[in-house]
Parts: sequence; C-alpha cells; structure tokens
Amino acid sequence: MSTEDATNRTNLTKLSEELSGKHVTVAGLGVSGMPAAKVLHRLGARVTAVNGGDGEGPRRQAAELEALGIGVRLGDDRTLPEGTELIVTTPGFKPTSPLFQAAAEAGVPVWGDVELAWRLRGPEAPPWLAVTGTNGKTTTVQMLACILRAAGLRTAAVGNIGVSLIDVVLEQEPYDGLDVLAVELSSYQLHWAPSLRPHSGAVLNLAPDHLDWHGSMEAYAAAKGRIYEGNQVACVYNADDRGCEPGVPRTEDLVRAADVVEGARAIGFTLGTPAPSQLGVVEGVLVDRAFVADRQQQAQELAETGDITPAAPHNIANALAAAALARAFGVPPVAVRDGLRAFSPDAHRITHVAEVGGVSYVDDSKATNTHAAEASLAAYESIVWIAGGLAKGATFDELVAASAPRLRGVVLMGADRELIRQALARHAPQVPVADLDRTDTGAMAEAVREATSLARPGDTVLLAPACASMDMFVNYNARGDAFAEAVRALAADGPHSGRAGHSEPAEGNSEH
Repeated sequence: MSTEDATNRTNLTKLSEELSGKHVTVAGLGVSGMPAAKVLHRLGARVTAVNGGDGEGPRRQAAELEALGIGVRLGDDRTLPEGTELIVTTPGFKPTSPLFQAAAEAGVPVWGDVELAWRLRGPEAPPWLAVTGTNGKTTTVQMLACILRAAGLRTAAVGNIGVSLIDVVLEQEPYDGLDVLAVELSSYQLHWAPSLRPHSGAVLNLAPDHLDWHGSMEAYAAAKGRIYEGNQVACVYNADDRGCEPGVPRTEDLVRAADVVEGARAIGFTLGTPAPSQLGVVEGVLVDRAFVADRQQQAQELAETGDITPAAPHNIANALAAAALARAFGVPPVAVRDGLRAFSPDAHRITHVAEVGGVSYVDDSKATNTHAAEASLAAYESIVWIAGGLAKGATFDELVAASAPRLRGVVLMGADRELIRQALARHAPQVPVADLDRTDTGAMAEAVREATSLARPGDTVLLAPACASMDMFVNYNARGDAFAEAVRALAADGPHSGRAGHSEPAEGNSEH
C-alpha cells in the first residue's frame, strides 16, 4: 500500500469514526449528491437522500442508491427527516430552504459537498488551486490545468466544472496519483464550505448574480471571499476591480479581510502595467512582477496576448489569473506560455461560428448575466447584439450605457426582453431594435435573420444574451447550438436569404 493510500485511509477512518451510526440527510441527487450519499454510507452513516423531483432521472438514481441500502425520499426536499444529525447538501439548495430552517431550529449542522470532500482528504492529498468569480471560472480553471500540464504536473480541472470533488479526493479513476488540482468553486459551494483551506485562491471578479440565492450582494461577495480563508501561498485578486456598487467589497478588499497562513501574499492581476506583486500586460506581453527575485526592478515575460484564444480583454484577465496561481505553485514561465497556447475554450464562450457576407457571427451564449455580456461586447467594435431571456432580477442600464457606442443594432427575444428594451430606449435611443415577441426555440433562427438584416460588412453579430436561457432552452448550450445551426443555415443559403427586418429606434418602441 502506498503512502498516499495509507494517509487517505487514515483520514477515512477518522471521518468514519465521526460519522458511524450518525443519521445523515443528503439534500439533492445528481453530480454531487450521488457520490456524497455513497461515501457517507461507506463510512457507516445511516443515510437518507431527499430530492424534490421524482421524474425518470431521479427514480433511476434512487433505485441505484436503494440497491446499496441507502434510504431515498423523492418529491419532498423541504421536510427534515426525523432523527437527522447532519445534512450534506448539493449546491442548488438556497440557505432559506425550509429544510435548512428546520435544521437550524433543531441544531443540525449543514455541510456542502465541497466541505465533505475537503474533510475526506488525506494529509498527502494534492493541494487545491481554487478559482471563483462571477464570470470566467471555467475558462480560468481550464487554462490553469493546461499550464500545470505544460509544467509536467499531473492535474485535473475539477469541482463546479462538472467533476465531483468527492470522487477526486477518493482517487477514483482517472483521478488517482495527481500532483495538484485546478478547482472551480461556485458561491453556492463556498457558502457551505467553512473548513476549506486552499494552497492558493483567486476571485476573478464580482458583479451582481445569484442574488435570489444569497439574498444580497454583500452575502454573495462574502461567500466568494471564503476562497481566501487559510490560503497558504497566494491570494490572487483583480486589481482592476473597482467595486460593482457602493458598500460592496472589491476582490482586493476580500483578501484584506481573509485570515490566511502567515506569509501568504496578495497577488494582483491587471490588464495594465503591473505594480510590484502583480501580473499584467505591457505592449502585448503578459509579465510577472510578483514571482521574481526583485519585484521592484524586474519583470518576467510569460506569454504574448496572441498566445491566448480568444484574445478578448476579459479572457486575457482570465489568463493572468491562471498564470498567477500557477506561478504561486512554482510553475516556470515557459510552461505558462505553452499552456496558454495549448488551451482551447469550450463551446459557447466567444466562439466564432462563421463569416457570411463579411459579417462575423459569434456565439457567447455562456454570457448569462450582464457582467459577462459587457465583457463580451467590449471585445468587438461594431455589433449587432442578440440578447434576452430570463433576467434573474438583473437590471441593464449600466450594460447598455457602456456598450451603446458599439451597437449597430439589437435583436431582442425571451421572457424579459422588455427590460433590455427599456434600457436601450433610455441610453441608446438611436440604435435600431428588432423585438421578437416569441419565446419558442424557433425564435433563434428568426433572430439571426433579423440580425443579418441589420448588419453590414465588418460587423459582428454577437449572441451575448445577458440572461439565463431556461425560458426558451434547456440550457445555454442548447441556446448556443440553436444560434450556430441558424448561422450555418444562413451560410448555406447565402447572406441575403433572411427576410428584411422590421426594426425601429428604441425610443419609438411601444406595444400596440
């Protein structure tokens, strides 16, 4: 048995002693709930899994757990099972859930799946380089993993990216024998992970999002800031973050408030010239003034902006954050360059679909909030913007005001498109708007035709909805796929195949 196997087994033994015979309720199934229920059962706990849905998928999962001797209750995730002594929750449950209110009244503690995974780690388990932020988490974690691999390290991009951290820390295939983990963490996961202490952590940015879950921007920011607690080497922050609203901390303020290991450093990243203890950009070159012998006088070249795909400003910021975490782990400069060159972004993240008639069509369906959409819009000079969907309580005045000079035209669709239309009327009344009064999935093909009628050669038709997709699509992937399919159909038929749009200036928009 290897040393790692022995230490992990020791850690499991300690947790098993703590949980043996204890009645643990797992809230939710899915990617994190299923492995949580299984490992708790393995550790000797008496497990009951509860899930609000009782459709075909949950029933299959329930049958799998019940075959192991795990109790399952479908259709009710609000009532606390009698005798519960601990809840392990999946990320989707709000802190205000009746289940947690009942737990608080009964004095029952709540762990998230990340908290459970952290407690399962053995002393020799691979360290975590952790990333959170409103936007850019997945891209940054994937960039970081590419950089670590370029340095010859065994790693994986895990966590909120879709890989259960419980499976990873138990060294399930293919996650055995890793040197370091690149971990994406959501604000939901951080809220329920009080023991988490990463090697180094980064908060990429802060903007209003998930406020219906957290209750306030202050609570959302506080959850993000938990990623810095107990950091051992580096707390990476966005030096360009000036605060999204009065009274809300910047990412640098979150570092100042954190209780870190003595000697851990605050490391900033900026799209401008870096100060000492920062990474930044000088004449198209990513440079490091943090992890060099004389940061007052020296700077280390890491890569060129041309090594990043796509080289949009917010993606360069992602690359700088990934580089900072990698450098904190001792990765040499050449590996930063090679890793960034090897990185290829996932679909629906500023993905160039086609060029038709001199017009570029770009899919950024992943831009599901205003902060992400603003970053996407800032990457292009002249844009026909396709926007709309579920606003999730967002407002659009700042986004429209900042982006108005770049807008050739706008195509709106989705349930909350009127909110964007009103913002356009206030801040960009000269911009033509096509308002599609439909929320069926076929609306995307019409949206592309309308956008084509507004575009001119040299323009970019950009799907950056600034809204969630669930009013019309299963998820943002399906929305982006529908856009790409419509663009490919346009390319096959020719750029002038779309019908003429019925657009009008935003200030004249009124429902009749």
